[in-house]
Amino acid sequence: MKNYRITVNGTAYDVAVEELGQGSVASAPVAAAPVAAKAAPAPVAATPTPAAPKASGTEGNVKVAAPMPGKILGVKASVGQAVKRGDVIIVLEAMKMENEVVAPEDGTVASINVSEGANVESGDVLATLN
Repeated sequence: MKNYRITVNGTAYDVAVEELGQGSVASAPVAAAPVAAKAAPAPVAATPTPAAPKASGTEGNVKVAAPMPGKILGVKASVGQAVKRGDVIIVLEAMKMENEVVAPEDGTVASINVSEGANVESGDVLATLN
């Protein structure tokens, strides 16, 4: 019996493997350690990500960045709109949850740098305020 620790997507699994001799058949499964035995998924053809649209409006002084990687589900503010601190500007889907990206301070939306359906990385500028 050999024990291995396998990490998949950041989660560690302890796996016990029983080595069988040639022609041997295991009579019962070993339940000494949890076993994570899943077949590797077939490679998926890369899907093109929507290109980041050009910013609408001029760059503002205050940048509103993506807190995590994800997909833009909705743009709730428009260029020129006055917003208060905490107002929702963009809805970002990450890990199957909808996250509201809010205005960090009072101001006017100077630019919206993303569109619905766009994929963004952590730190990407989503909008700017004046």
